[in-house]
Amino acid sequence: MSAFCEAGAATRRCLPLVLTGALAIAQLGACAKRDEPEGVRLGTVTRSDVTEVIEAPGTVTARATATLRAPAEGVLKRLHVTDGDRVRRGEILAEIDSPQARERLRQAREADAELAAGTLPMGPEPSASQRRSDHIARQGFQTARRAAAQIPDPGRRARMLAEIAQTEAQYAAAAESARAAVERLHAGLENVTSAMQAVAAAQRVQARAALRAAERTVAELTLRAPFDGVVSLGGPAAPAGDLGELAGRLPQRLGGGDGLQELGGGASAEAASVAEGAPVTAGGAVVTVTDVSRLTVSADVDEADALKVEPGVPAEVEVDAVPGAAYPAEVTGVGAGPARSAGGGVTYRVTLVLRRGRLTDGAEAPWPKPGMSAVVNLRVREVADTVAVPSSAVLTSGRDNAVWVVSGGRAQRRIIRIGAQGETMTEVTAGLRVGERIVVRGAGAVEQGQELPGR
Repeated sequence: MSAFCEAGAATRRCLPLVLTGALAIAQLGACAKRDEPEGVRLGTVTRSDVTEVIEAPGTVTARATATLRAPAEGVLKRLHVTDGDRVRRGEILAEIDSPQARERLRQAREADAELAAGTLPMGPEPSASQRRSDHIARQGFQTARRAAAQIPDPGRRARMLAEIAQTEAQYAAAAESARAAVERLHAGLENVTSAMQAVAAAQRVQARAALRAAERTVAELTLRAPFDGVVSLGGPAAPAGDLGELAGRLPQRLGGGDGLQELGGGASAEAASVAEGAPVTAGGAVVTVTDVSRLTVSADVDEADALKVEPGVPAEVEVDAVPGAAYPAEVTGVGAGPARSAGGGVTYRVTLVLRRGRLTDGAEAPWPKPGMSAVVNLRVREVADTVAVPSSAVLTSGRDNAVWVVSGGRAQRRIIRIGAQGETMTEVTAGLRVGERIVVRGAGAVEQGQELPGR
């Protein structure tokens, strides 16, 4: 106090005690700021457990979902189920009456019978008839393949494509024999009747394929559950051509001029519109069956993190509709093809199997429903008892990672190599030793050589 008063003697007055204390505190604060700049904090390199977590948006999906569609135009004759019913595989769900499908089957049988009886195809001469037959067949097989390729069920899609390929190979062999017979006819080595019979044989391959498809269409007027699941009436619209059958794609009377008509997509249907006596269109949704015995989650992982994710990686899933619940999960697959995210970046689809979750009070969390939004936290790397620093201490510039080390009371930039990157702690695999003093907060405000007295 006296010293302070002496310092102010030239002004002929002494400051009051309260003001003196305030100035002293201000002077101490100034000293502290010089010791450690504002916003900058120092810490010590330690050993710690580090868990690297990748967060990705996700959607809950069912084990399997199948929308059963009308194979032909008609009327819903009988409906055996309603919304929410649980059904077993093979159980009859609905029956459709389709005069159109039955008429198509009658025509297919008639065309097959005519060719089987040896009725020759009409046409000015064998080569023209064969060319027309080839053209019709080519259109038919192309349309059938396009439609089959859009069938959502992988097993059914594969069976249909295999059947189309087999029928196409049979037709190719028969058509080659027909062309050879026509060439022999033109060379005077074959008579007209033999050549026309060869052409008819090729056409009969198509007729048999159309007959089998028409028979299948009539059989599928009775809709059955493809697996155990829960029923929803109606369903989404189908892509164009997604009827999945050959019926209607190959002409029924192959000797005539029947062309092929491109298929339209199956219409969507609301539950209220699915009722006995209601009309249905070919490909229109009638019933959807969802297998909820096992739920999965589809997550979109950014390309920068995609290589860190592999099957077996554990995760925790938070479902938006169940606040506070945590569901354990495990990665079962990582997509090979990229996709565009809503923000324009590249993402990769990651699939996880979902387990039963718990609420914050320990009670079992409700089982989510397919389609619910979620956040997936993927634990891609876990390292125990490793050299680590707070993540806020690490500065990244290009490919380099660095920290500010306190050396001789001043900041020295040091390049480090990092491993697992957790939300709060980052593993350091090279460049630092346990016990060294570093800047742990406010690193962006520090400059090379800046005074940082350790405390």
